[in-house]
Amino acid sequence: MVRILPMTSAIRPSFAAVTTSRLVANLSSSSRLHSVHFASSTLESHSQRYGLKACKLFRREGINKSARTIVSMAQGSTTITQETALEWVKSDKRRMLHVVYRVGDLDRTIKFYTECLGMKLLRKRDIPEEKYTNAFLGYGPEDSHFVIELTYNYGVDKYDIGTAFGHFGIAVDDVAKTVDLIKAKGGTVTREPGPVKGGKSVIAFIEDPDGYKFELIERGPTPEPLCQVMLRVGDLDRSIAFHEKAFGMELLRRRDNPEYKYTIAMMGYGPEDKNAVLELTYNYGVTEYDKGNAYAQIAIGTDDVYKTADAVKLFGGKITREPGPLPGISTKITACLDPDGWKTVFVDNIDFLKELE
Repeated sequence: MVRILPMTSAIRPSFAAVTTSRLVANLSSSSRLHSVHFASSTLESHSQRYGLKACKLFRREGINKSARTIVSMAQGSTTITQETALEWVKSDKRRMLHVVYRVGDLDRTIKFYTECLGMKLLRKRDIPEEKYTNAFLGYGPEDSHFVIELTYNYGVDKYDIGTAFGHFGIAVDDVAKTVDLIKAKGGTVTREPGPVKGGKSVIAFIEDPDGYKFELIERGPTPEPLCQVMLRVGDLDRSIAFHEKAFGMELLRRRDNPEYKYTIAMMGYGPEDKNAVLELTYNYGVTEYDKGNAYAQIAIGTDDVYKTADAVKLFGGKITREPGPLPGISTKITACLDPDGWKTVFVDNIDFLKELE
């Protein structure tokens, strides 16, 4: 959906989300009136999205009101806007769509995922004019399952995974049998099957040909075998609050393991045994990590990318791609960074389904 460049966080150039032209036509080009236009645009933007009466208030006060007063009026509505934005986030129909990362040999990775992990190649698209290829793999159709989007950039055969990315989680019926299969296919097992530290769940860890780690989790039948994306964060409480408020996720569980000096928080849009979740990991005393250039982002579906972008801004996120349609197609997206710098792309739900057609 979004091109992923090898050395940068690849999001296409931004578009203005909202333009207020009527007032501009009636104002002079002086810097003072430009400030008035900026303030009124802010008010009108929130009015359109959240039903506030900012525009009426502005018209009632008159356009001769000083710019400072208008800006104060806009700032004064922040509390109400946050409340309304929070209501929107909780009611929005959101789902984790796919996770995007870069690989050095697309055919090799596809073979490993299909033969060793039991995934299906759902679709593949080559964009020669942009010199990259995407492959989508998973355990079910994209309109109902969380899937992987692999990106191969022509001529780039290796990336730096860094220390911030953790692993992907896959639920399997029998961890030991899966590990035996992976070994037979020449795969790398970095942790043999056994109970998790401090718990009873049977797990194992493997690496794919590019060095990405996968945790195999022994679990009964589940509609979502691709079940986790683990990312490390520097402030767990801050990250939980952000994902709850800006992303509308639920804190499903939190577990502290003082013996091994780490704490995890499972965040998502439904129970772990039925949905893909985000596993946030805090290692005692570690506040910053190297993200490398291999892992890219998670995509999440939303009913309105414009309202979503507003909420992200209000709750401490940074918009890196203003909401709007992608060049050449009608799919509307917005991209953002959380407080730890992890990127997420929100995709319009209806546009996403149209793309799949």
